[in-house]
Amino acid sequence: MMRRLRGCALATLLPALLVMGVPRGGPLGAQSGANTPPLTLEAAIAMAQQRGPSARSAERARDAARSRDRAYNAGLLPQLSLTGDAPSYSRAIIPVLQPDGNTRFAAQQQRQSSLGLQLGQRLPFTGGDLFIQSGVTNINILGQQDTRLWRTNPVQLGIRQPIFRLNALSWDNREQDLRIDAAEQQYLEARESIAQQTAALYFDLFAARTALANAQANTDVNDTLLTVNRGRFEVGRIGENDLLQSELQVLRARNALDAARLNAQRAEAALQLHLGLPAGALVALAVTNAVPVVVVDTAVAVAEALRNGAALRDADLQVMQQKRRVAEARRNTGFGATVTAAVGYNQTAETFNDAYRSPLQSQQFSVGVEMPLVQWGARKAQIEAARADQERVETDVRVLRERRVQDARFAALELEQASRQLVTAAKADTVGAKRFEVARNRYSIGRIDISNLYIAQTEKDQALEAYVRALRGYWDVYYRVRRLTLYDFEAGQRIR
Repeated sequence: MMRRLRGCALATLLPALLVMGVPRGGPLGAQSGANTPPLTLEAAIAMAQQRGPSARSAERARDAARSRDRAYNAGLLPQLSLTGDAPSYSRAIIPVLQPDGNTRFAAQQQRQSSLGLQLGQRLPFTGGDLFIQSGVTNINILGQQDTRLWRTNPVQLGIRQPIFRLNALSWDNREQDLRIDAAEQQYLEARESIAQQTAALYFDLFAARTALANAQANTDVNDTLLTVNRGRFEVGRIGENDLLQSELQVLRARNALDAARLNAQRAEAALQLHLGLPAGALVALAVTNAVPVVVVDTAVAVAEALRNGAALRDADLQVMQQKRRVAEARRNTGFGATVTAAVGYNQTAETFNDAYRSPLQSQQFSVGVEMPLVQWGARKAQIEAARADQERVETDVRVLRERRVQDARFAALELEQASRQLVTAAKADTVGAKRFEVARNRYSIGRIDISNLYIAQTEKDQALEAYVRALRGYWDVYYRVRRLTLYDFEAGQRIR
C-alpha cells in the first residue's frame, strides 16, 4: 500500500526535469534525454542487486561459502584413494638372525615397490575411521642370486577409534552448520545493504538535481528582480542599499548554481558506479511522492532481528568454537588411548599369481595409550584459559544481542517517526513555496521590502531541502529496518 503526499510543491517544481530529464548541458547537467526510460527507485535497486559491483562481491562470497560447504560434505562421504611407492633402492649392512640364535651382519641390496587401494569412511558418532584396503608389495633382494618376493593383502577391514578424546568430527559438523547458515544470512543482509545504499545514492542524486533546479530558478528570479530594481532605483523608488542587496543576492545565487551543478555531476557519477553503469551513462530519475504505509510492530522487529541476524549466527559460531576449546583442553590433555583393529587376508609367494592363491587370515589389534604424568599445571592452566575466553565471548555475544534488540526496536520507531516527518515536511514545502510567491507579488506592488522577500526565498529553499531530506531519510530507514530484521513487513514474511 502506497501513500501519496498531496500538495507538495516539489510536484509542480520539477516534473519535467526529474522524470524526463533535459539534454546534457541544460540546467540539470548530465541527465538523460527524453528517449531514456526513467529509473524508479525499485528499478535502481533491482539493477544494483543484479549487476552492481557490490552485488557481484556478495554473490562471490556466498558462492565461495557454498562451495566450501559442498567440499566439507563431500569429505564426509567414503573416500577412495590410491597409494604407492615407486621402486626404492637400499644398500646397507643389516643384522641377520642365524638358525643357532646368533646374529650375523651381512651386506644387502634391496629394491622394493608397493601399490595400495583404500576406501575410508569417517564415523561422525564416534569420531573414528572405518577402512577397507587392498595392497601388494614387491621385494627384490639383489646379489649373486636375485630373490624376488611378492606380498599381497587382498582385502583388509579395519577401524581406528580414539578413546577418551574429543570427537572432532561431531564438533566440525555443528560448526559447519552454523558457518553456512551465517553465510546465507550475510548474503541476504548484503542485498538489503545494497538496497539501502542504492536508495541513499538515488536520493542523493535526486536532492542534487532538486537543488540544481531550485538554484536555477532562484538565479532566474533574482536576475529578474535585479533588472526591476535597477529601473526602480533610476526613478528613485528604492534606495541604493536595496539595489546593492539585490546585486549581492544575484551573485550568491550564481555561486549556488555552480556548486549545485558540480554536486549533481558528482552524485550522478556515484550512482552510475554503484549500478554498474559506464561512466557518462545518462540517468533519468522517476521520483514520486508515494511511499509505502508500513506499520512495524517493535516486538516482531526484535524477534525477527534476533532470529535472522547474520552477526548473531556468527556469534553463535564463536560461542560454539569456545566451547570446543574448553572440551579440547579437558579431553585432549589427559589420559587417552587409540584402538586399532583389522581383519583380512594376506599371502606371500615368489610369483605374483601365487601370492593371491589360498590367502591366509590376518588379524591385528593394538591399543595405544597416552597418559601424562607430570605437566606442572599446564592442563589446569589451559582449561582455565579456555574458560576465560569462553566467558569473554559469551559476554560479547550477550552485549551484541542487546544492541541488536535496541537497533531493531529503535529502527522500527524511527520508521514511524520518519513517516510523520515526511508528511510535515511536504506540507512545509508547500507552505514555503506559496509564501514566497505571495511575498514576491507583494514586493512587486511595493507592500513589503526586499529583505522580507529574500527571507521568504531562503525559507522556501530550506523547506524544499527539508522535504527532500525527509524523503531520503524515510527510504533509508525503511531499508535499514529490512536489513536489520530480514523481514518484509509489507508482505508479512521473511526475506529469502
